[in-house]
Amino acid sequence: MSYNGAGMVAMTGKNCVAIASDLRFGSQGLTLGSDMKKIFKMTDSLYIGLAGLATDMLTVAHKLEMHLKMFRLREERDISPQAFSHYVSNMLYEKRFGPFFVEPVIAGLDAQGNPFIDAMDVIGAGNQAKDFVVAGTSSENLMGVCESLYRTDMARQIYCLT
Repeated sequence: MSYNGAGMVAMTGKNCVAIASDLRFGSQGLTLGSDMKKIFKMTDSLYIGLAGLATDMLTVAHKLEMHLKMFRLREERDISPQAFSHYVSNMLYEKRFGPFFVEPVIAGLDAQGNPFIDAMDVIGAGNQAKDFVVAGTSSENLMGVCESLYRTDMARQIYCLT
């Protein structure tokens, strides 16, 4: 999990969610690039962030995009964040003996506009929260930042951390 490294955070607000990640692509201590996409848009109101091994991140993202296209064709609607979270958990759990080395963070709004966030480990054990979730190699540091900045029912505001 720490070979490529990552930092991922998702927070809820008053009828909104936010998800953020770093852009570093590296091999342990060596930085190879600073434009690595780690957050993927699944629907207009659903995003997934993947922290972990870069090759597995891309594989999982492509599998999920394919599944969502098939879901839209079959159901003629977008998937809910809760159902998507269950699908991701099941997909990771069925590969538990040869897992994808990713820690997913899911952030989205349901049909009523309620925020939903979930973080998982490599075998799909979820951690749904009402406030914030973190993942990746810097999760301990991100947890401290979230605990100090998070306020209940935050409105859409812009924070600048320097």
